[in-house]
Amino acid sequence: MQGENLTVWSFFFLEGFSRYPMLEIALFVFSLVMFLITLLGNSTLILITVLDARLQSPMYLFLGNLSFMDICYTSASIPTLLVNVLSSQKTIMFSGCAVQMYLSLAMGSTECVLLAVMAYDRYLAICNPLRYPILMNRRVCVQMAAASWVMGCLTALLETSFALRVPLCGNLIDHFTCEILAVLKLACAESLLVDMVMLVVSVLLLPIPMLLICISYVFILSTILRISSAEGRSKAFSTCGAHLTVVILYYGAALSMYLKPSSSSSQEVDKVISLLYGVLTPMLNPIIYSLRNKEVKTAMRKVLGQIPLFRTHESL
Repeated sequence: MQGENLTVWSFFFLEGFSRYPMLEIALFVFSLVMFLITLLGNSTLILITVLDARLQSPMYLFLGNLSFMDICYTSASIPTLLVNVLSSQKTIMFSGCAVQMYLSLAMGSTECVLLAVMAYDRYLAICNPLRYPILMNRRVCVQMAAASWVMGCLTALLETSFALRVPLCGNLIDHFTCEILAVLKLACAESLLVDMVMLVVSVLLLPIPMLLICISYVFILSTILRISSAEGRSKAFSTCGAHLTVVILYYGAALSMYLKPSSSSSQEVDKVISLLYGVLTPMLNPIIYSLRNKEVKTAMRKVLGQIPLFRTHESL
């Protein structure tokens, strides 16, 4: 590849679901509603964790990072999807495609690591409550959150830089975003090096964190079973079940995308899977992890009570 000018295309066409015009209308409504709910839910969580001093524990610091990550993740791709659905010219500049690819990979990779860190945090809080303040102090918490961001951003930079060096024999991306696998389908020839990088990073960020999460929750559930109160067990199982549902949804969709044979499913199926973990999961995260939480609800009422509109309504 040395000596070649590999940046041939100045822009790309995003095919999306243009083969199904009626589906595009439903897709636009679905994506817009999910995007607005995602922004509202995650922004609310960040706001109340910053304003309420009682929500300064490690768990809420991790949740704040997760919410910020989900906002960045959806903002990197959903606005382009919404614009292109309504436009006859479904194009994106090469530079915009590169940025979109990097941000999506960086946020997705960081979330994979952060979810494992959050599971470990819950394991320490539930299984080692007396030592928890020492083991998970603010310094350790910040370091673990920072490590998640560094690992996610560096692996995304590695994948994106290799993907952008591959010569492409077309500029029609059969996807609604610059998803790296869809872009690599345009490669003029297979690259063993790129395939190896993608495989190593995918194994590092998907099955390994998911395995750590499962191990953490096995210990958590075994501790819950020893709770004498039936009500306490029921509440704990409900919370853990909700957490595991989101984890399985996110990792399951990502695993089916990045660790499957390239010919095992159609590109249309891949698009639907991308919507699953790219739109639905970021919307569910604040609801499952925090907005069902009593402490968060109390903090939210307190914050809303400081807004004149809501304070007047409550006084009535």
